[in-house]
Amino acid sequence: MIHPADVREWRECAVVDPDAHKIGVLEAVYVDTATDEPAMATVRIGLPTRHRLVFVPLDDAVVGPDYVKVGYAKALVKEAPSIGTDDVLPADQEAGIFKHYGLPYRPGAGGERQLARR
Repeated sequence: MIHPADVREWRECAVVDPDAHKIGVLEAVYVDTATDEPAMATVRIGLPTRHRLVFVPLDDAVVGPDYVKVGYAKALVKEAPSIGTDDVLPADQEAGIFKHYGLPYRPGAGGERQLARR
């Protein structure tokens, strides 16, 4: 189980896929607003002058001493919806991230977002 208190320690850790291929560097963690549990991470990928942040789910993630191993292949993560390194995820693009990974999207009863950055 991933403990929310540990989330801050993950910044700048390598993010790897199930085959230990490096995807990028963990930038931030987003929690599910209904449970306050870690749900998604943004991963910094690209060339040093052209970084972008892609989203990857943290279900089944395993945390090691200097890495976070996610349950999704590098190729799938690199094709995920992205934002600029200084951007904020627009509310209307949140559902697209879940769709990319084939996950259900559950906004709040009043239309509240499902993800919040920590």
